[in-house]
Amino acid sequence: MLYDTIGKGYAVQRRPDPRIAAWLQQALSEADSIANVGAGAGSYEVPAKTVVAIEPSMQMVRQRPAGAAPAIQAVAEHLPLRDDSVSAVTAILTIHHWAECTRGLQELGRVARDRVVLLTWDPDAPPFWLTTHYFPAIVQRDLQRFPSMSDLARVLGPISVQVIPVPHDCVDGFLGAYWRRPRAYLEAAVRSASSGFNELPGMEEGLIRLKADLESGAWLQRHGRLLDRESLDVGYRIVVAEL
Repeated sequence: MLYDTIGKGYAVQRRPDPRIAAWLQQALSEADSIANVGAGAGSYEVPAKTVVAIEPSMQMVRQRPAGAAPAIQAVAEHLPLRDDSVSAVTAILTIHHWAECTRGLQELGRVARDRVVLLTWDPDAPPFWLTTHYFPAIVQRDLQRFPSMSDLARVLGPISVQVIPVPHDCVDGFLGAYWRRPRAYLEAAVRSASSGFNELPGMEEGLIRLKADLESGAWLQRHGRLLDRESLDVGYRIVVAEL
């Protein structure tokens, strides 16, 4: 399992960003009980409302903080929960890891009474310099793994979609977090906390080119306008399906 391998120390790099957390909590404000599917180390859980976490990797379960909701080792496609057992189900940056996305989404809808809330990436998002110029294999794979917004609606029914602009100082180390801090991508610890950098060819070549462009000033010449931005849309979305 991928996160049994790369998940060590994950909780250090993948701390919840308070601004993203606030958007998620707003989407969950009316929920009285939540199941968090693909829960990982527990980022973005609403402590007072989350009653159970579902996570297949014991490496991730071990990193959950004291006092977090109890975790069950299981996969999204086969949730060990009763129909309509919780008010809401969350799935935070996880659906691209599911073996059967449609089956997993159907399971979310089965166990939630009121709503399903996802944090995911939109395949129709604007291009991102990191994957366009340096690591095209990442976006090529992600285009195959992430369902489109229309794909989600076909399974979940009508959805609302909120663009989540990533703050320039985002503290959650997901793939797009360092869009204004390009040197961070040269750090092994940063890359190890993002599944996008794992198990793909051409990573070393991309790192060499990125380092060279940063040292020569080519990156600054090409993307320097980003340094004046406070946030950037690199494709992250909160999707809410009311059931």
